[in-house]
Amino acid sequence: MPLRSPAFRWFLVGQAVTMAGSAMSPVALAFGVLELTGSAAWLSAVTTAAAVPMVATLLFGGGIADRYRRDTVLGLTSLGAGLTQAAVAVLLLAHQHPALLLPLSALNGVFQGLTRPAMRGIVSNLATGRELQSAGSLLSSVGNAAQILGPAAAGLLTASVGGGWAIAVDAASFLVAAACFARMSLPGGSRRGDGGLREGWDYFRGNPWIWTVTLAFAVFNALSRGVWQILGPVIASDTIGAAGWGLVLSARGVGALLGGAAMLRLTLRRPMAPALLSMSLAALPLILLGAGVPTVWLVASAFAAGVATEFFTVVWTTVCNTHIPERLLSRVGSHDEFWSSAPAPLGQLSAPLLAAAFGAAGTAVAGGAVAAVAIMAPVLLPALRRLEVSRRARPARPGRSGTAAG
Repeated sequence: MPLRSPAFRWFLVGQAVTMAGSAMSPVALAFGVLELTGSAAWLSAVTTAAAVPMVATLLFGGGIADRYRRDTVLGLTSLGAGLTQAAVAVLLLAHQHPALLLPLSALNGVFQGLTRPAMRGIVSNLATGRELQSAGSLLSSVGNAAQILGPAAAGLLTASVGGGWAIAVDAASFLVAAACFARMSLPGGSRRGDGGLREGWDYFRGNPWIWTVTLAFAVFNALSRGVWQILGPVIASDTIGAAGWGLVLSARGVGALLGGAAMLRLTLRRPMAPALLSMSLAALPLILLGAGVPTVWLVASAFAAGVATEFFTVVWTTVCNTHIPERLLSRVGSHDEFWSSAPAPLGQLSAPLLAAAFGAAGTAVAGGAVAAVAIMAPVLLPALRRLEVSRRARPARPGRSGTAAG
């Protein structure tokens, strides 16, 4: 069992703490900025200020993750993220001008961009052979539990004492995680190569089954993040409130937890077509949000979206781990995340403009419909439909925050 390894135990605790805090952050930041400014435009600016540097740093982070010790990378980036989030909390609690949040959000985005590629490969340094499956299952369970508890706690904290205190909790979680990662001691061989970026790019562009899914998620992420992260809190503040919005996000986490548990038993030889078709359900909450359905239906759709997203995530990362050489996983993965995430800031910036022109509800419905169609398009590629995995395939890596092309 991987829990016999002290390094894995420290990583598991650090991952659990930081994911719980990160799950609180979107709710706390959204309602904290809205509480401070009452403006969707400012919320869009703050979230975009983090998203652009995060995306810009991903490729660089992939090279670092394939070259240096991943425990050291994670310790330093968690420390940096904790300090920047602490500064954000101070500004929100002191009711300072929101423009001061922009450089801090940008710096936090840089730390995220350096963290995510390292997370995609570190389990291979902590477990081997059959223990990889157990390690992946434990980390997945911890991450999904955090997605359940974090948004609900953030909603309650925000509704009672304000978003600034919820952000302060998030900052503390990063600092605790940094301490945990500092206690890790990876086995020999954790330095894995020269980390050349060109080799990862050549492999990525030479395999249409990868870049077609990445392109589909580029469209999906631009639409879903603009609607869900920007217009979602705006619509919710006029309807179900911060606590209700936290409940919706928690329902998504419950769905992901159950979906991940189901994937421990479900085996598909050619899983990509079912995974992409089911992933279209992740656009349903956007449509229902705009349609103004009762909270119970929005919660139910978020639950279904969580199941579908976790199903796709497990399938996609398993397929990638099966067909991509291990020494290239972080670099190819960073291209996957970069190109699928790059349009997201455009979606976040344009969401308030589209809402002003066509209404928030209409923008949400149209965005959800287009996102659903985009995510099903790669099924038309025969090579993708024929991709196979086996029961002995390497398991999914942890560390997926949100959905890139996973």
